[in-house]
Amino acid sequence: MIPIKFKGRTISRGCAEGEVLISRDPISFLGSVDPRTGIVVEEKHSLAGKSIKGKVLVFPHGKGSTVGSYVMYQLKKNEAAPAAIINLETEPIVAVGAIISEIPLVDMLEKDPYEFLKDGDTVLVNGSEGYIELLKQGEGQAKK
Repeated sequence: MIPIKFKGRTISRGCAEGEVLISRDPISFLGSVDPRTGIVVEEKHSLAGKSIKGKVLVFPHGKGSTVGSYVMYQLKKNEAAPAAIINLETEPIVAVGAIISEIPLVDMLEKDPYEFLKDGDTVLVNGSEGYIELLKQGEGQAKK
């Protein structure tokens, strides 16, 4: 497979590569994610019980309290943060959290990430240059 690259908007600089974990639900880091473990604890969330630790977390946007930015920072300090984040459109809570936690974040991709990314894919998020690159499709997925 030839890597596929999509441009987006830089929110938080840095580069990270990892396995994709997708949610179509917004995420409130305050109360939805355990800052010690990175496990989603919000019962009705599509990622309930899953760990975001080391993943490239794809979700539409954040929700909830401004304290969510500091929960993201706690996740990073506890080595339980996502490796990178891809949003449809980032709002200030997640933007600040990613920046202070040094988590690469890109949003507003030229193509909807839900159309080409699946759980288990491997992607590179280049927040410094504002793009993501699909490096490898997860097991059992059809070629795109």
